Amino acid sequence: MTQDRDNHEPDRTAAPTGAGPISLALYQPDIAGNTGTILRLGACLDLVVEIVEPAGFDLSDRALKRAGMDYLAMSRLVRHVDFSAFEASRLAAGRRLVLFTTKASTRYTDFAFTPDDILLFGRESAGVPDGVHALADAAVTIPMDGGGRSLNLAVAAGMAAGEALRQVRWGSTAR
Repeated sequence: MTQDRDNHEPDRTAAPTGAGPISLALYQPDIAGNTGTILRLGACLDLVVEIVEPAGFDLSDRALKRAGMDYLAMSRLVRHVDFSAFEASRLAAGRRLVLFTTKASTRYTDFAFTPDDILLFGRESAGVPDGVHALADAAVTIPMDGGGRSLNLAVAAGMAAGEALRQVRWGSTAR
């Protein structure tokens, strides 16, 4: 079940999955600062940010406000009590799940995004479990030609959002 856990601030919480074009979904995020940065990104680019709980930090208003600063009030945040609730909501809305992972072979820039995609990012410490990999409709990677193990979660989400929006909202030609 998808829940608004901050019932005293209903304007901060969007409708369940399916609320609009392209969502950024965070699977059990570990670091409040990354989540706050991604909420700011979502607010600035008009994207829904979905958090699949439990998180590795306090998701109270106070903790999120510190991480998201004044952009938190502008963000569209959806919280799911667990992955099963997220998946049920996603399937009911008929949305495609695109997993960003270091284990994929398809480059994110070679992938054709659609307006209702959900871009899923795993935990900073462990990614997503194999069962979540198996449920993804597609898996893509951001190539790291410099040989690093992985990018910062907020950086990866920003790169992913930029490419997906370039394809579906801003057009594929440079302006």
